Amino acid sequence: MTVPAVALLVKFKTRLSLEEVQHVVESRIEDFRALSALKQKYYLRDTKTGEYAGLYLWESREGLAEYRASELSKTIAKAYETEGDPRIEVYDVLLPLRDTGD
Repeated sequence: MTVPAVALLVKFKTRLSLEEVQHVVESRIEDFRALSALKQKYYLRDTKTGEYAGLYLWESREGLAEYRASELSKTIAKAYETEGDPRIEVYDVLLPLRDTGD
């Protein structure tokens, strides 16, 4: 994997159970795999707060912008039945700790 240029963190709380969240993840995973600019995505859960998150690593800001304008991005709140709007944070990737193995 090449070093990603940008990281996107999407955090939310949901009314769904863990099993229901896992079902939503599995039902959408191929849509995310089809995004060529998305180098990696981690599905996260904070057991203390009950919050879920997606950590996305993008090869470019352009790839992120295309995703953010897509229907897939716009359906996060509906798909996960979020409590309020998801919190969205975007970061420039400065340097990876480990070699990416390319």
